[in-house]
Amino acid sequence: MKKLTGAGVDRPSQPSLLPSMNTNRVLLIDIDSKIKNLALHKVERYYLDKGYEVWWNYPLARNVVDSIWVSCVFTKNRDQCLEWEGLAHIGGSGWDLSSKLPAEIERVKPRINLGFTTRGCFRKCHYCIVPEKEGPLQVEGDLLDLWDGKGREIILLDNNILGLPDHFMKICVQARANRLKLDFNQGLDHRLLTDDIVKALKSTRHFELRFAYDHPSMSHSVEKAVKLLKKHGINRAIWYVLVGFDTTFEEDLGRLEQLKGLGQAVFVQRYETIYLDRDYINLARWANQHSHFKKKTWPQFKANPQAK
Repeated sequence: MKKLTGAGVDRPSQPSLLPSMNTNRVLLIDIDSKIKNLALHKVERYYLDKGYEVWWNYPLARNVVDSIWVSCVFTKNRDQCLEWEGLAHIGGSGWDLSSKLPAEIERVKPRINLGFTTRGCFRKCHYCIVPEKEGPLQVEGDLLDLWDGKGREIILLDNNILGLPDHFMKICVQARANRLKLDFNQGLDHRLLTDDIVKALKSTRHFELRFAYDHPSMSHSVEKAVKLLKKHGINRAIWYVLVGFDTTFEEDLGRLEQLKGLGQAVFVQRYETIYLDRDYINLARWANQHSHFKKKTWPQFKANPQAK
């Protein structure tokens, strides 16, 4: 069996290929999702409601199922989809940005404690596929459309929920009312923080907050956001720092040192054109390991990057 790169977030026991009473079967192939694949879970729920057996990540079953659905999130794994051309419904941003689920499946709400309450974004970042893939910012649903009624943690995939502040407040109210803990998985737009929004965040159970610092031009807004967060008792957040897109190494290092001085955690995201650059590899190793970033300066780490 070919090894799938998906980390096994949906990998139940191996199905039997022997004949069964139920001859309606669907095979789902998750090429590379890091978390539950929402699209494939929509497909699963749709077919389970029709009485089908649904099998996950079992390529040997390709000849004994009625339909196959393949999802690829990252373009670097696109070649792994080629063997399924002509055999399966293939989609995902790693395969084709224009690919969409049939309307009757897209409408399904699998309630797996993960998903979108909004879609799209009004920002026009050159490196981001969200506006092209999802369109303008719009409400998709609310927290109760995602919650299974039992779990206490919800992963939100919204790309810019703060762009709709009234909706964001509604989500926080629902989370508090049901004692849910929110993971704003795609990060929050620090430029849209206000006193009211930060108060709502502070009073809502959440995982560590994530923001983006994509360009040196954001220096002032980042300082302002950190000050506002600390004012309300949120002293540390994780900042995604895009490096090597249209910046110099010195500018990228400067942003990291600024965040270090502000007592923040960082996660360096290397742009594809500099991904294998040795200096940027070491920069990411320094910054993304919080113990190194907190205790060592960049010159100290660079002098001995193998030291623990």
